[in-house]
Amino acid sequence: MNRKTYPFIFSALGIAINIVLGSITSMLSIPFLFLDTLGTIFTAVIFGPFYGALTGGLTNVVQGILTNPKDIPFALVNIAVGLLVGFIAKKKTFHFFTALITGILLAVLCPLIGTPISIYLYGGITGDFNDIFFSWLVQSGQGIFTAAFIPRITSNLIDKIVSTLIVSFLLDRLPKNMTEGKAI
Repeated sequence: MNRKTYPFIFSALGIAINIVLGSITSMLSIPFLFLDTLGTIFTAVIFGPFYGALTGGLTNVVQGILTNPKDIPFALVNIAVGLLVGFIAKKKTFHFFTALITGILLAVLCPLIGTPISIYLYGGITGDFNDIFFSWLVQSGQGIFTAAFIPRITSNLIDKIVSTLIVSFLLDRLPKNMTEGKAI
């Protein structure tokens, strides 16, 4: 196997991780936790923003083909995850503090991109536990964007911080030659 194929193999693994973990957390109805970007984050840290964006975007395309094609536009969210994490990891070592700050940034960025998509495609209702809060906020007089954004930023604060910290934890346990120079 050629070393140049490693990023593509890891991207494929990242896509599988995203889909499997996202499906498991969805089936188990785990509130505030999706883990559907963990493979994107891992790939972006190891191989950079291009491969992170590739992993993220293709995750949503594959998932959309397998389940619901209307979910493909959410690839923009996952592409942004790959780009942001990849650029941060190029500048900083992805240890606990960097992972924590990156998770916070993702928790704001992802709902900023995903909320308009969710409103356009589904009227703000996407079939997860956030819909309860969305409905309550709409009934209490909040505008549709606010009602869709607030629950998403809240759940993303938990999900994206947990996801980035898991990747940081895993990276700290990999042999140093696998992460030095960001290439395997």
